[in-house]
Amino acid sequence: MPFLADALSRVKPSPTVAVSTKAREMKAAGVDVIGLGAGEPDFDTPQNIKKAAIAAINRGETKYTAPDGMPELKSAICAKFKRENDLSYTPSQVIVSSGGKQVLFNAMLATLNPGDEVIIPAPYWVSYPDMVRLCGGEPVIVEATLEAGFKITPDQLESAITPRTKWFIFNSPSNPTGAGYSRDELGALTDVLLRHPHVWVMSDDMYEHIAYAPFEFCTPAQVEPALYGRTLTVNGVSKAYAMTGWRIGYAAGPEQLIRAMVKVQGQSTTNPSTISQWAAVEALNGPQDYIRKSRTAFERRRDLVVAALNGIEGISCPTPDGAFYVYPSIKSLIGKRSPSGQRIDNDEVFATELLQQQGVAVVFGAAFGLSPNFRVSYATSDNILREACARIKNFCESLTDA
Repeated sequence: MPFLADALSRVKPSPTVAVSTKAREMKAAGVDVIGLGAGEPDFDTPQNIKKAAIAAINRGETKYTAPDGMPELKSAICAKFKRENDLSYTPSQVIVSSGGKQVLFNAMLATLNPGDEVIIPAPYWVSYPDMVRLCGGEPVIVEATLEAGFKITPDQLESAITPRTKWFIFNSPSNPTGAGYSRDELGALTDVLLRHPHVWVMSDDMYEHIAYAPFEFCTPAQVEPALYGRTLTVNGVSKAYAMTGWRIGYAAGPEQLIRAMVKVQGQSTTNPSTISQWAAVEALNGPQDYIRKSRTAFERRRDLVVAALNGIEGISCPTPDGAFYVYPSIKSLIGKRSPSGQRIDNDEVFATELLQQQGVAVVFGAAFGLSPNFRVSYATSDNILREACARIKNFCESLTDA
C-alpha cells in the first residue's frame, strides 16, 4: 500500500511466530499437532516469583516507573552481573525493557545509520537481520557450518569486518543450534575485535543458565575486559525463569549508549510492566533452585531428542552445548519425494510436508540462515518429544527417491 513505510519492504514476518501460529490454528481445527516451534519453556513460572508479583499488586505497585526500569530491579541486575559474570555496572549503565527483543531493537535504532554493517553469525536468531534492516543497517552474514560446530572462526570474523562495521552480534549458547563458545574460542574472537576499535559487541546471553557440562558459559566483556567499554551485554528472565510472557529483558553497557537507548524507549513504550519488574526482582534476588532443576530436565530432553533423531536414516543431529534446541541436518533427504508427491527441494518444503503428513511443527533452517536443516525446540515433555520423534521417523521413512 502506498502509505506504508519503505522500510517494511526490507523485513519479513517472524518464521518462528508463523510456525507456532499455524500449529495453533490446526489444533483449533481439530488436527492432532505437536508444536516444536516455540522457544518457550513449558515449565510454570516459579511460585516465589508469582507470589512477589501478587504482593506487588496488593501493595498498590501499579503505577509508572522510570522509563528504563525501577531502581530496585536495576540494583538486582547490577548484583546479578557482579555475582555471576564478574562484571561491575552501576544502575545508570542498565536499561530494563519489555523483553530482550526490545533491548536489541533499542540499541540498533539508537546507533545504526544507513549503510552501517552488523556482523551476524549464521545460523542466527531469526529477528537479528530484520531488526538491522528495519533500523537502516546492512546485515553481514558469516556462515558457521555444522562441520565447524556451528561456530565461526577468528579468520571469518576478521574477513567480515570493514570500515562500515558498527556491531558484531554474539549469541552463546545459540538459538537455533545450542552451540556454545568455550572461553578459549571466545578469547580468539575478542582478540580480533581488539584490533578493530570501531566495532562494538552486542552479546545476547539469553540462554546463559541453560548450559550443559562440560560446557561453561562466558560472555565477551568477562573474557576480555578491554572490550567492556564497547560491549552491550543483554540478558533477561524469560528463558532462565520460565517468564516469557512477563516480558522483561535488560542490558548493561557504556552509559552513553544506555542513555541513547533510554531516549528511544522513552518515546516508544516507556517503562516495562511494573508488576513484571517486581517479579523480576524476586527472580534475580530470590532462590535460584529452579535454574538447576530445569537445566537437568532440559539436558535429559536434549539427550532423548539427539539420540532419537540420530537414529533416523537421513538425519544428522549434533549434540548442543546449551539452550533447548537442536538443529539437525537433512542434507541426505533433499531430492526425495513425500507421500503427497511433493519433492523435498529444501528444508522449508520438508517442514511443510512434515506438518501436513505427520502433524509435527518445526522451523525450517532457511529462516535461520543455514540450510538444509530444521530447528526443534525440546522445551516440552518427554512423552511429547518421544511421540514427535517417532512421527519424524515415520515421515522420513515414507520418503522415496524422486
